[in-house]
Amino acid sequence: MPTYIELKQQAEKLMAQAEELRQREIQQTIEEIKSKMQAYGITPQDLGIAQGGRTRAARGSTAKAGRNTAPKPIKYRGPNGEAWSGGRGRKPKWVTEALASGKKLEDFQAR
Repeated sequence: MPTYIELKQQAEKLMAQAEELRQREIQQTIEEIKSKMQAYGITPQDLGIAQGGRTRAARGSTAKAGRNTAPKPIKYRGPNGEAWSGGRGRKPKWVTEALASGKKLEDFQAR
């Protein structure tokens, strides 16, 4: 019978695999959507999407009045297309794993 530690390690490994697959599927879905939008001549405005991203209603207007709520530019891209603005707070898992494996943050700078 496996120990708690072994099961926990297996669960963490599965969660990492699931997140990797999720990111890959998101990228594929985005590419499919962009392709269909281009084929049919659909613009973000046709879909009711504000220029540069989701509308405030779609984000949920939890930002305080007067605060700059514009999305931060993407500074880093992960090996599977993950995006990170390099902002304050905890680094994404893919960044910490890459740094732990000896890679440098500069290796992932978005172009």
